Amino acid sequence: MIVQLTGTLVEFMASSVVLDVHGVGYELGVSAVTASSLPEAGTPGVTLLTRMLVREDSMTLFGFSSREERSLFDRLCAISGVGPKLALSVLSTFTPSQLAGVVVAEDAGMMATVPGVGKKLASRLLLELESVFSKDPTLVSLASAASLPAHGGVVAAAPAAGSGVDADVTAALLAMGFTGEEATLALEGHEEVGATSTKAAIQYALKRLGRRA
Repeated sequence: MIVQLTGTLVEFMASSVVLDVHGVGYELGVSAVTASSLPEAGTPGVTLLTRMLVREDSMTLFGFSSREERSLFDRLCAISGVGPKLALSVLSTFTPSQLAGVVVAEDAGMMATVPGVGKKLASRLLLELESVFSKDPTLVSLASAASLPAHGGVVAAAPAAGSGVDADVTAALLAMGFTGEEATLALEGHEEVGATSTKAAIQYALKRLGRRA
């Protein structure tokens, strides 16, 4: 099993890159998130974590910029009806931290923004990924950052209201890539509308932020 490659980045394509390792060119499927993190073509010493999928008629390599992304790829591909192409679509739409936030908020609308994911599949992905973020050793820190208190695989309700909820939601939004100012503005008025648990406040904040990834 090939788990990592280091070489010269030769070429970018629509959803893949070519890495030259000691004269051998490896084509790796990548997400938009990983592609955006890579240097320009011709750069030597580029390292990608990899996963090889073997089928009867093909062997395909995929490359990842982080262990979290590779672990999510594995978990997504293990879900019935989700293949590597759709898994990369999810990982191209959200960073691992952003995906953790979407799962915590149980935001099916946001999940359905992934190309190829309809409302029914979005709900199923949220259900499947809930336990993944709370149990996978590689992903549990993302769940913690996104304020996902879990007990026996069941998401527990957060304490009501107060600065603790604000702090938890702010930390989750920061982990999703929003700025501190955006988080503060998004939380304004959440208590007045009854969004006093961490989960409800995250949902409220994401709606105020226009559901952007």
